[in-house]
Amino acid sequence: MRIIRNSVPAAEGFRMPAEFEPHQGCIMIFPERSDSWQYGGYAARKAFVQVAEAIARSEKVTVCASEAQYDNARAMLPPEIRVVEMSSNDSWARDYAPTFVKNDVGEVRGIDWGFNAWGGLEDGLYFPWDKDNRMARKLCDLLDMDVYDKRDFILEGGSIHVDGEGTCMVTESCLLSKGRNPGLSREEIEDNLKKYLKVSTILWLPCGIYNDETNEHVDNICAFTAPGEVVLAWTEDVNDPQYAMSKACLDSLESQTDAKGRKLKVHKLPLPAPVCMTEEECSGLDICWDEPTRTPGERLAASYVNFYIANKSIVMPGFGDPMDEKAKEILQGLFPERQVVQIYARDILIGGGNIHCITQQIPVRALEE
Repeated sequence: MRIIRNSVPAAEGFRMPAEFEPHQGCIMIFPERSDSWQYGGYAARKAFVQVAEAIARSEKVTVCASEAQYDNARAMLPPEIRVVEMSSNDSWARDYAPTFVKNDVGEVRGIDWGFNAWGGLEDGLYFPWDKDNRMARKLCDLLDMDVYDKRDFILEGGSIHVDGEGTCMVTESCLLSKGRNPGLSREEIEDNLKKYLKVSTILWLPCGIYNDETNEHVDNICAFTAPGEVVLAWTEDVNDPQYAMSKACLDSLESQTDAKGRKLKVHKLPLPAPVCMTEEECSGLDICWDEPTRTPGERLAASYVNFYIANKSIVMPGFGDPMDEKAKEILQGLFPERQVVQIYARDILIGGGNIHCITQQIPVRALEE
């Protein structure tokens, strides 16, 4: 593994592929943190295993587990899923596993962004995050890939979505937050995205999902389903604070064009009814920084947009809500060549994210093509 410090991906012909392009595999991290996962994480682990099994039907899954949890992970996961011992602070592979870029001959490299737990000491969610911040480089070493060193730029994988054709979608609430890159202007942030993802157009959405503690990652509100097409989390309830947020995003999407000059086709994906923490769930969580992680009645950032596009399937969350089936039907219509698999994901959501947040795709390399 080479650590590349004197060049950038775009200058060497590397781009970030869209998630709907072919994968070599997927990275996940086995959950155990007691202030993220209630009652020792047992329910969360079962949900993680279901997600891993669904993805593994069409691509190689690698699960990272701590020394303490390696034996449990190996026992719970089927033999075709690789389990490796690797330390981390929590289980959000999307945000601190590498972002992978690929060139025209099929060579794949990683990008090692800086990670500070979604806001550092300004409004981050836990401390320390040092083990998370080392994972991208370790994973590239494991995968025998060169890696670009960009630790001086704070970015999470859940804060970007690309179409593979020169367009990147982000939210202002996240990328312009004070806890990430306060010394950089909007234009300087765009410049970093263009150089490292090889994109020419940045679609800025104003916000994300209500009460999303990541400063509203884009992967919870809007996602590319094909070049020129996106799904947008939507509610018809004008009294819900999410209505104004989704409407602002719709207005933004309808006023912009992608890198190819196309007007975006926006498919509305309905939201479930608000999902709120119960007293029993809260009592199963340890405190963080001398404060409760969650409080009874707290609204969680539930969204069906937080799905993973596997090679032959769409792995999406369900919440035991009447809207589960409607959302599944919409995604099946948008991905007719893939099977939509819906997994009850409340036990993942309690940790602060969902299925897309706990996964990171690895593009197909030349050796596998």
